[in-house]
Amino acid sequence: MSDQDEDQSSQVSVTIPSNAEFLKIVRRVIKTYFQAHPFPDEDIRHIVLAVDEACSNVIKYAYNLDETKKIRVSLSGVPNGIKISIRDYGVKADLDTIKPRDLDEVRPGGLGTHLMRSVMDEMDYDLSPEVGTCLTLIKRYPETGGIAT
Repeated sequence: MSDQDEDQSSQVSVTIPSNAEFLKIVRRVIKTYFQAHPFPDEDIRHIVLAVDEACSNVIKYAYNLDETKKIRVSLSGVPNGIKISIRDYGVKADLDTIKPRDLDEVRPGGLGTHLMRSVMDEMDYDLSPEVGTCLTLIKRYPETGGIAT
């Protein structure tokens, strides 16, 4: 998606340390942004959880729990929905290892990717930056309508 497809006037970004304590800021920003658009509360709760999982994965896998790094989360309107970008500057994501585990396998962990794929309409990993990864998540407006703002 090109920058001209985005509504720059409604872009919001937050950069946090790669520390789980700061994820509450990201959750609040995501919730507030989506509440200003035509999404049901239940969808917003799921979106917040999906973004929280994505950021937690950055902390765990891209940064190996190093709390001195940064995570940048950006939101912007796109035609018929909202785009969330999660940018890290750590170890590049290995797409061959990013797979949701079998839901019949009972054990903790490994459900973040499954959650993200089930909640979001699009999910894309951009490995082109020299350092790190940019995960893009897109959520389309519900069928009841809505305009990118």
